[in-house]
Amino acid sequence: MKGCLTRREFMTLAALTCAAPALAAAVSGGAAVAEPQRPKQSAGTEREVYFYDKLPDKMVQCQICPKKCKVGDAERGFCGNKENHGGKYVSLAYGNPCSINNDPIEKKPLFHFLPGTNAFSLAAAGCNFDCKFCQNWEISQSRPEQMRNIDLPPGRAAEAAQQAGSRTIAFTYSEPTVFYEYMYDCAVAGRKRGLRNVMISNGYINPKPMRKLCKTLDAVKIDFKAFTEGFYSKVCLGHLQPVLDTLVLLKSERMWFEMVYLMIPTLNDNPADIKRMSGWIMKNLGPDVPIHFTRFHPMYKLKNLQPTPLESLERAYDICKKAGMHFVYIGNVPGHRAENTYCPKCEKAVVRRYGYVIQAIDIDAGRCRFCKTAIPGVWS
Repeated sequence: MKGCLTRREFMTLAALTCAAPALAAAVSGGAAVAEPQRPKQSAGTEREVYFYDKLPDKMVQCQICPKKCKVGDAERGFCGNKENHGGKYVSLAYGNPCSINNDPIEKKPLFHFLPGTNAFSLAAAGCNFDCKFCQNWEISQSRPEQMRNIDLPPGRAAEAAQQAGSRTIAFTYSEPTVFYEYMYDCAVAGRKRGLRNVMISNGYINPKPMRKLCKTLDAVKIDFKAFTEGFYSKVCLGHLQPVLDTLVLLKSERMWFEMVYLMIPTLNDNPADIKRMSGWIMKNLGPDVPIHFTRFHPMYKLKNLQPTPLESLERAYDICKKAGMHFVYIGNVPGHRAENTYCPKCEKAVVRRYGYVIQAIDIDAGRCRFCKTAIPGVWS
């Protein structure tokens, strides 16, 4: 029925009404439930894209991600949320999040970053991939004017996060690279209020924007799709090498980051590829980078496949552990022992989890409580 909220929208708005009075006031006029419309950009909130080149004949070329879209006047690039206004490239997603939730940080998932705390999670419409298995395709494959958006500039976003009791602002759900300007300014505003910032990304971003962003971030989670170019090009409409380059860049910037590998039956579950990937990680990133192998559930354009067999996840776990990786996890299987964090020396569980719930933490000042071995991560 016209004007009605979906269950997800109702739950989001209800939770935020309780948790963040400032945000509740911001949306009380109906912005969160209005019919889809083109975002209205006032002079105070419109943002020119931070990384692009001006070309002849009022054309522009975006420099944020490796697609480097060339865009004519009044047109948009692949992500659909930036538009060429007479040779000026403008973000249509600035201050217009379409999804807001206060999530456990474990949901991202980030297991070595402030466990047991909440992350104020923001998303705007758009993506620079079109993954056939996307669990948030309603957001990622839409344009801003097709969504119900909330007017939430960076300063108010940081205020709402603080009032919600969050320790962190998370840029997530869709691909934050494509709402770069909003993410960057929210991160700056969050830092001023003593909040941490995390980016949940596919890693498909150019080096210069990523290095600038690293100055405002505290952690990054990379959704690593597969260790084959064929998967990236056919299933995601992207390429593998730029993501590998981003991972190496994060390592060089000493940014805390974790990797998630959604294992899809018949498409990216080949043990030989997992072995090659684990060897690349050990050589280029080191043994302490956490990797999460998560169970796939039929979604979006891949509803014909079955959920990932547990044996496939455990086989990938074993391959990476044998390669020497210290922190390997199995996700979307609540209660599995591989949800826990184990000390690489004494092998005792130092963080016990069940799903998104922390049951016990035995880490003191970043060290195993039992044998005093350092456990890499951001613990306080």
